[in-house]
Amino acid sequence: MPKTQKKLVNNMIFDEKKITLKNGQNAILKTPCIEDAEVMLDNIKTACGETDFLTHYAEYWDNVSVENEEEWIRSKRESENNLVIACYIDGRPVGSCDITFFNNCKNFHRAGLGISITKKYWNLGIGSAMFEALIEAARNHEGTEIVELDFIEGNDRAKALYEKFGFKVAAVKPNYCKLKDGTYQNLVYMQKYL
Repeated sequence: MPKTQKKLVNNMIFDEKKITLKNGQNAILKTPCIEDAEVMLDNIKTACGETDFLTHYAEYWDNVSVENEEEWIRSKRESENNLVIACYIDGRPVGSCDITFFNNCKNFHRAGLGISITKKYWNLGIGSAMFEALIEAARNHEGTEIVELDFIEGNDRAKALYEKFGFKVAAVKPNYCKLKDGTYQNLVYMQKYL
């Protein structure tokens, strides 16, 4: 293996971790199981229906079957460069996040993050707990120097979370999304150097 290419670990599975939320409620962070496909699909559809700050509308997920979601979870569980973590409360997912470690010879030093949480569970510390896990995974992944993400401009809650973890704005893509009412949204790209 060339020195410029990082070594990837097999099957990126996040070991179950118990956390206590700001409201005292217990939650579990873990990689979703294939059996969770239907509730994972319901969760992302709900999250997309609650805000215009995610890149899909809720109806996008109408074309995704439970079988499609099962295959997606299976592929992530077997991946050598993608870690998915979901937050479960009372056995149901309320949010999820992921980190993708790029493996091209020119971008192997970067990793991309994504996150979504259903509105009922905003401001309880789930985002921070998930980001701590993702940043730790990035630090432990050989060769990763930069972690990056993007968000829709105006999502001040998300921006505050990202800044809390040391992300800085690097670029803005104007008119990246167009809403049903014709309104445009800018996409903000952020980076964190490890």
